Formats: sequence, structure tokens, C-alpha cells
Amino acid sequence: MASAADIAARVSVEHNDGIAHVRLMRADKRNALDDAMFQAIAAAGERLKNDGSVRAVVLSGDGQSFCAGLDFGSFAAMGSGKSGDGSGSAIGSMEGDRITHLAQQICWVWQEVPVPVIAALRGHALGGGMQLALGADIRVAHPDTQLSMREVHWGLIPDMTGTLMLSRLVRDDVMKDLVFTGRILHATEGATLGLVTRLADDPVEVALHMAREIAGRSPHAVRGAKKLINHLSNDRAKEHFALEREIIFTLIGSPNQVEAITANFEKREPKFGDVG
Repeated sequence: MASAADIAARVSVEHNDGIAHVRLMRADKRNALDDAMFQAIAAAGERLKNDGSVRAVVLSGDGQSFCAGLDFGSFAAMGSGKSGDGSGSAIGSMEGDRITHLAQQICWVWQEVPVPVIAALRGHALGGGMQLALGADIRVAHPDTQLSMREVHWGLIPDMTGTLMLSRLVRDDVMKDLVFTGRILHATEGATLGLVTRLADDPVEVALHMAREIAGRSPHAVRGAKKLINHLSNDRAKEHFALEREIIFTLIGSPNQVEAITANFEKREPKFGDVG
């Protein structure tokens, strides 16, 4: 279990003139998601949900990458046949009347935050990092940012609300291409497909500029607009997330999933068993 100090160090939240800038603070690991990062992101979102002074949120990553996905230590644990995230946290647990578990919640909480959330992307937004970006309302990316729904590469499915959020942005056949292949694409293609809202050489600065523009509008109107737009998109989210959890928990630690991870670490072609 992550210590309180580790959790506090993983995410920085700066408030300035109604704008909350949330930064992932694990630059040496390309802001990869470990237990402490999961808890810190969810906690930051929960605080902002109830802060009436916030007019807009910018979500970015410290250093050269937004988020490279799940920490390799977690994949190593799965490769040994263990389930869970390998760190002892209850990422699969539910609390109260929540419709998500922790891994889903770090993405979904940005939809629950009542003000616009703008993700500023550079370097990498892979796997869980891509799904975290999809949880935002708007995505600004450097053209060279690498994007991927990477989970199939590790024998998994997008398990952090990714398929629901992706379905809002692209056609079904495009979504299947991205999910089935796990291919890595640049943000320039992502913008063409609808994954990226704007391209920018300095995505953080552009995101902050957008946030300042939004912050200058009536906060009641902006919050009302987000609530109305999300009402169209979130029908049956609870059922979708429940099925997502059901499928991911059957995959983690299964023989073919372990083989996918083992083959990746051993740099060889995987040898998958047939579906029985």
C-alpha cells in the first residue's frame, strides 16, 4: 500500500484565478500509474468536484510525457500470474454508491467535476494514460504526442472507462481498429480521427489560455452546459462500467494474458492458446 507521503508527492494542484492546474508528478517514470498515482489522481478530482471557486481545470504531466500508462511493476506482477495491480491496493474495490472502481474513477472523476477539464498532452498518452486523457472534456496535444489504446498489447482490454469515452469521439470501426490493434499513432492522426481537440506546440500554455477564456464566462452557464452535454453521453454508463470490470477481471492473470506479458518482456512472439 502506498504511503501518505508517496500519494501526496504524485500530484500537484495549483489554483490561480479560478483555474486549477493538476499535474502528474512522476516525470522520471513518464508519469506512469502506480498505486500512489491512482490514489492521488482520484483524490485530486474528488477535491475539485466540491470546490465552487474553480471555473476550469487543466490536467497535464510533469516532464516530457503526459502519462505512459500502467507502471511496468504492475505488468511484471501480472506476468507472474498474480491478479490486481501488484501493489496491494484495492483498485478493483467499490465504495458506497459509486459506479466505478479506483482504476475507472481516475478517468471518470473528470466527468464528475462540474467544470470543463482540459488535458494537455505531450510525449506519451498510452494505455491508462490515453484513457485518462479521454476522461477530460477537451484534449490539446503536441503534434508528436504518441497515443494508443495499448491494452491488447498486454493481453487486456481498455479497463478505465476508455471504450465509453472513445465511443463519443470516433466511429465504431475506428474504435475497433484502435482497440483491437493497440497501435501507436501521433496526435496529428489523432486530431484527424477526433481524439484530439487542438494541436499545439505548447499544449500546456494553450490549455491554460483556453481555461482562462472559460473562466471569464458565467460559471453557472458553463457548469450547466457541461451537465447538459454529458447528459446526452452518459446513458447506461453504470452498466457499461460493470461489464468492463467483469471482462478485465477474467483476463488479469489468465494464461493468455500472462503469455502476452511474458512474451513482451522476453522480446519474442507470443504463443496463445485457443479459446475453449
